[in-house]
Amino acid sequence: MRTCGILGGMGPEATIDLMRRIVAHTRAQDDADHVHCLVDNNPQVPSRIKVLLEGGTVSPGPCMAAMGRGLEAQGADFLCIACNTAHNWRDEVARAVNIPVLDMIALAAAEAARRAPKARAGSLASPAVRLTGLYEAPCRGQGLEPVFADEAEEARLLGVIRAIKAGRTGDDVRADLKRVVENVLNKGAGVLIAACTELGVIGVEAPVPVVDAADALAAAIVLEGAGPDALKRPGA
Repeated sequence: MRTCGILGGMGPEATIDLMRRIVAHTRAQDDADHVHCLVDNNPQVPSRIKVLLEGGTVSPGPCMAAMGRGLEAQGADFLCIACNTAHNWRDEVARAVNIPVLDMIALAAAEAARRAPKARAGSLASPAVRLTGLYEAPCRGQGLEPVFADEAEEARLLGVIRAIKAGRTGDDVRADLKRVVENVLNKGAGVLIAACTELGVIGVEAPVPVVDAADALAAAIVLEGAGPDALKRPGA
C-alpha cells in the first residue's frame, strides 16, 4: 500500500465526492484493503477563478505548494489535486515536493480517447479551463478534437458550478446543466469530459460517453495506491 495525499477543498463537496469515488473503485473485503489517503481539505486556497478570470493577484500556487509539502511530510507517497482548474498550478506543486503528482487532466483525456477514439471531445468546465487551454494539448495528444460550449452557455455552466459550491443542486441547476450539454452535443461532441469536479456531485447525463475527470483520477489513485488487483472495474 502507498499513501495518497489529496490537495482538496477546491471545493469541499468535490473533495468528498472524490473520496467516495476512490472507495467505489476499490475491490475490498475489509477496511485494510482501501487506499490510505491523507486529505488537506483546505477551502482557503485563493480563488482560481478570481485569478484567471477576474484580475485577482493572489495566486493559489504557493498555498497549494505548501499543502503538497505538508502532505509529503506526513507520509504521502504521491499527490493529487482534486480540482481541474487548479491544475494550472500543478507544476508549481510538483516542483515543491519529491514525490509524484498525478495529472487528472491527462488521465481524463486518455480515458475519453479510450471510450471514443478520434472523437470530438466536449469539455464541460469553467471558462478558465478553456481560456488557459488546460485540456487542449492533452486531448489533441490523444487524437481528440476539443470543443466547448458557446460563450453564453459557458457562463451558464459557471453559474451551475457556483450553485453546486453553494450547496444548490435542485431541478433548476440540473436544467441549466442539461442546456449546456445540449449545446456541446450540437457541436458534434462524441464524448463529454466533465472537467470540473463540482459536476460530479450531480452527474452529467448524455447519449454519448461521459468521462468524469474525478472518476479517472479516483481509478488512478487506486492503481497507484493499491495496485491493479485492487481496482474494481465498472460493473464489477
